[in-house]
Amino acid sequence: MRSAKRVWFLVPPRTGLINVGGPWEVLGHTNDVLGRVADQLEAVGPSAPVAHTRHGLLLAGLRPLPARTQRLPDVAIVAGASALDPLPADQTPLVRWLRRHHARIATVVSICTGAFLLGEAGILDGRRVTTHWMYLDALRARFPAAHVVDEGIYVNDHGIWTSAGVTAGIDLALALVEEDHGHGVAMMVAKRMVLFLRRSGQQAQFSATLRRQENEPPKLRDISAFVLEHIDEPLPVERIAAKVGMSQRTLNRWCREHLRESPAELVRKLRVDQARRLLEETALSLKEITARTGLSDASTMWRAFIDQLGVTPAEYRQRFAPSSESAGS
Repeated sequence: MRSAKRVWFLVPPRTGLINVGGPWEVLGHTNDVLGRVADQLEAVGPSAPVAHTRHGLLLAGLRPLPARTQRLPDVAIVAGASALDPLPADQTPLVRWLRRHHARIATVVSICTGAFLLGEAGILDGRRVTTHWMYLDALRARFPAAHVVDEGIYVNDHGIWTSAGVTAGIDLALALVEEDHGHGVAMMVAKRMVLFLRRSGQQAQFSATLRRQENEPPKLRDISAFVLEHIDEPLPVERIAAKVGMSQRTLNRWCREHLRESPAELVRKLRVDQARRLLEETALSLKEITARTGLSDASTMWRAFIDQLGVTPAEYRQRFAPSSESAGS
């Protein structure tokens, strides 16, 4: 029988409770499913024996961060951190500890803004990493040697795992379970935790579209409005350009400069956004939704959802519709 892994949760003061509790529950349930201790879970931190969480609850039972240890953990999970620059003084002991020991730890994980702590320790340099969508630009600015991506809810780059915000840590922990114990065990744990959908790492952070629209320059707002008003119709670039008073070349240049995508990519994303809303709020069939959103047919819609969200339309509806009765064919 494989020996148990030592898993240390490095708990910074004022972290979010779910940053600790979500992944901890996943690994605890995995022990239950396997009927043995596959992961020995310990919480350590500079504020031991307790840590104040962000919204006032106390976490007890923390061990002090060891200055020296004969055996390092197999997995170190940084359960959140401050995104402030400079990092608060009471979190810097974690930076010093990681800087000293991370190279001898097989798997290093950050949950949400824990990526900032990894960055301060020099662990992100040259790695593909992510964090909560609200802090992606800040992470890029502070750690330019890291390759910060907004392409999914978690990223694994040769044993350095980083996740997006809060509940994405649950999905990352399930991926760790699958890597160690197989798909069946991970799915059983997800079912025990009554998760509506076990999300893949490629699934987009769902606020990315809102963030894009929020930052959209005023001159381009008419583009989105026109597309949404005619979402069920063909929308070639020449039609959009004529409506907003631009040449096709100017429209292409503006979209690339301000949205980092082509007009066709913008239209495709807005069609998917509308399809998502209909999947969430209506019982329309997939065929009806493709007609209402201009996505051509069910296979086109399927490919668009996989490309943008990492899940199929049916999986998306299962996760986000208010009840199972909303499922369409």
